[in-house]
Amino acid sequence: MTAARTATAARPVTAVHVEEAGTAGPLLFCLHGIGSSSAAFAPQLDALSAHARVVAWDAPGYAKSSDPEEPLDLDGFADAAADVIRSYGEPAHVLGVSWGGVIALRLAARHPELVASLIVADSSAGSGTDPEKAAGMRARVTELAEVGPRAFASLRGPRLVSPEAPTALVDRVVDTMAGSVRLPGYGYAAESMAAADLRPELSAVTAPTLVVCGDRDTVTGIEASQVLAGGLHKCAYVIVKDAGHLANQEQPERFNAWVLSHLHIVTASQRTRSCL
Repeated sequence: MTAARTATAARPVTAVHVEEAGTAGPLLFCLHGIGSSSAAFAPQLDALSAHARVVAWDAPGYAKSSDPEEPLDLDGFADAAADVIRSYGEPAHVLGVSWGGVIALRLAARHPELVASLIVADSSAGSGTDPEKAAGMRARVTELAEVGPRAFASLRGPRLVSPEAPTALVDRVVDTMAGSVRLPGYGYAAESMAAADLRPELSAVTAPTLVVCGDRDTVTGIEASQVLAGGLHKCAYVIVKDAGHLANQEQPERFNAWVLSHLHIVTASQRTRSCL
């Protein structure tokens, strides 16, 4: 069973909506992709709440969260996430999918004391690694403004899962996107991705990290995940079979098993170090 909560963050972000499940165990904070919301983590809120306190946000300017009072760049989104973690009074294991993974990596670099570990799923170092990708990301904002959220989601949503994904999942992905994205929040998010190239800062991330990628991901792709895994010092890299870009939704049992394994290993290691 999930519960809703509003976390008050520092300006220019005033209110961030989160969904919560679970009352015990480590804090797992989930950051969704650029076309989604906390609804994307329903399989994790449901299954992982028996082992952790699972929290999923609607990023500033998305779904039930308020619009930022000023434009946000990647640092601004990372700082907003940091404010949410601080509201819980303990460091979090941060799970970021796609754009959420880019935020998670910047969060870990800017606020290492708040990040116990990272799970970075189907993500990349940002669209700023390639001028064509950056231009494509910026063009999405015009597309959203011209066609509206529902048509925008109908065009983009089906690409986020493998061709074999059930129709019910495709419909859920499209409905989530249509109900989550709006301007100006999506525009700020797209620009944060277009301007991001995290490759030079990966080596500064000290949090132990699990990099996860669906083997059918054609959006960011396996190569982009490999770049992250190769640049991070404390990293494990795994592939989720039969999953597209949204591995956490398309193959939740396999995805959740990797997340739980990571949490168990990291927390056991941290307990051992604290006893030395």
